[in-house]
Amino acid sequence: MATAVFFHAHPDDESIATGGTMAKAAAAGHRVVLVIATRGEHGEVEDGYLDDDEHLWQRREQETAASAEILGAARLEFLGYVDSGMMGTPENDAPGSFWQADPDEAAERLAHILRDEDADVLTVYDDHGNYGHPDHIQVHRVGVLAAERAGVQRVFEATVDRGMFASLAERAAELGLPEMPDTDGVDNTMGSPSEVITTRVDVRDFLDQKRRSMQAHASQIGETSFFLSMPPKAFEAVWGTEVYIRRDAPMGTVEDDLFTGLP
Repeated sequence: MATAVFFHAHPDDESIATGGTMAKAAAAGHRVVLVIATRGEHGEVEDGYLDDDEHLWQRREQETAASAEILGAARLEFLGYVDSGMMGTPENDAPGSFWQADPDEAAERLAHILRDEDADVLTVYDDHGNYGHPDHIQVHRVGVLAAERAGVQRVFEATVDRGMFASLAERAAELGLPEMPDTDGVDNTMGSPSEVITTRVDVRDFLDQKRRSMQAHASQIGETSFFLSMPPKAFEAVWGTEVYIRRDAPMGTVEDDLFTGLP
């Protein structure tokens, strides 16, 4: 069996982007390792949600541990950087933020884990972080560099299929989807073109775990959120396939698993 390290920017990103793949890999007997760059310090939370003297990062750390257990992760690590906020906000420039991190130093932190695990597979995000979030872009940069240092050959960029996203937006009423996120500029900013996607993982059999993983992140993903308020048919349509771009894959590569060709 192989070892896959899933590298994400914030708590809950693993649920949304790769939760089904993680659960499927664990069920197949592969070792699943979750690495989070930050503790999501700048997420939004309603007044009074946290306990007295509780910090959001503490709650999100606990939520991530619960999510990792649901998804079958054997190990959870935080790289120790601070959430950088959305692009263009003051948090981008804060000392200790992931966006301000020295890529070489951050890559070495991740490479240490990759070597320790003798990782066969690493997931990052596409080169614009799926939608331009600074921490997601940094995950791409740091992850690619760490893979080179640790000798991990199979690196997958978790992304969104632009064509599928646009189609779902058009079918929102038919599927019973709640209001879709703003799709203005989707052709330029959201995810990647369908033709560059190499790997489509069918995770329909693991959607219960994916949903429960999202629910574990209750401080950020409430039951009335876009993610959890959709009916089962819509949830399957949106989340039933997780897509990736395998770096350096031959042109025309089409596969349905992160572990194709591994022992």
